[in-house]
Amino acid sequence: MSALIEVILPVFLVIGFGYGARRFLGTPDALFEYLMKYAQGFAIPVLLFRGIAHLHLGETFNPPMLVAFYTGVTLSFFAGLFGARLLFGRPWPDCAAVAFATAFSNGGLLGLPITERAYGTEALAYNFAIIAFHAPFVYILATTAMEIARSGGGGALATAGSVLRAMARNPFVIGIGSGALLNASGLALPGSFWSAIDMVASGAIPAALFALGGILATLRPEGEMRLVVWIAGVSLILHPAVVWSLSQLFGLETGPMRSAVLMASMAPGVNAYVFASLYGTAKRTAATAVLVGTAASIFTVWGWLAVLG
Repeated sequence: MSALIEVILPVFLVIGFGYGARRFLGTPDALFEYLMKYAQGFAIPVLLFRGIAHLHLGETFNPPMLVAFYTGVTLSFFAGLFGARLLFGRPWPDCAAVAFATAFSNGGLLGLPITERAYGTEALAYNFAIIAFHAPFVYILATTAMEIARSGGGGALATAGSVLRAMARNPFVIGIGSGALLNASGLALPGSFWSAIDMVASGAIPAALFALGGILATLRPEGEMRLVVWIAGVSLILHPAVVWSLSQLFGLETGPMRSAVLMASMAPGVNAYVFASLYGTAKRTAATAVLVGTAASIFTVWGWLAVLG
C-alpha cells in the first residue's frame, strides 16, 4: 500500500489536477496542447540532455537490458498487430495503429517520475539509456507496417528513409544526441549554464503530467472495448512480463532490471493517438486505449513494484 500512496499516487494526482482543470474549471484546450508542446518539444529534451550528459555511459549502456526491453517492445508490437487482425478482424491500417499503442509505453511522462520516486534519481540512468532508442524504434516499426498496409507492400524503403529524417529532427533525439556528444567530448560548461538547464529540467515532468491530464479529459471513451482491453493487457501485463522474464534469464542486476520492467509497464502514450490521427485510422480506439490504460496502470504498476521489491 505504501508504494501506491508514496510512489504512484502523487504522479497520478498531478495528472488528475490537469484533468480537473479541463473538466471542471473550463481551462481552454489550447493551454494543454501548448503546454504539452513545450514539455515534449523543449523541457523534456532538456531533461534528457542533462541526464545523458552526466551519465557514465560505459556503466549504464547495458546490452542485455536493452535486448530484454526491446524484445518486449517487438513482441508487444506484433501482439497488437496480429491480435487486432486475427482476433478482432480489423483492417491492416487499423492493426498498425493498434500495434503502435501496444508497443509505445509512456516511459518519458510516467516511467521517469515513478522510477525516481520508487528508487531514487540515480536509478534514472538506465531509463535514459532505454528512452534513447524508444521513439525511433517504435516509429520505424509502426510507420513501415502502416505504409506496407496502405500501399500493398510498396514504398516501405522510401518510408523508412523519411522516418529516419524525421527522427533526426525529433526533439527527444536532439536532446539525447547533444547530451551524448557533450558527454563524450569531456567539455566543461560553466555553472550558470547548468543552473539554467536545471531550472528548465525541474519543471519538465510536472508540466507534462498536468498537460497529459488535460488532454486525457478531452478524449472520449469510444471504439471497440474488447480491443481496448486487449491493448491495455498487452501494454500493462505482457510487455513487462516479457521484460521481467528475459531479465531473469539474462541474470540482470537489480538496477537495470527495475528500470526496464517499470518502463515496459507504463500505459500507452498520447503519441499512440497522435500516430492514429496522422493516418486517420483507429483514432477512437487509440484515444480510449490511452485513457483506459493510464487509469488501469495505477493498479498494474503497483503490482509490478511489488514484484520488483
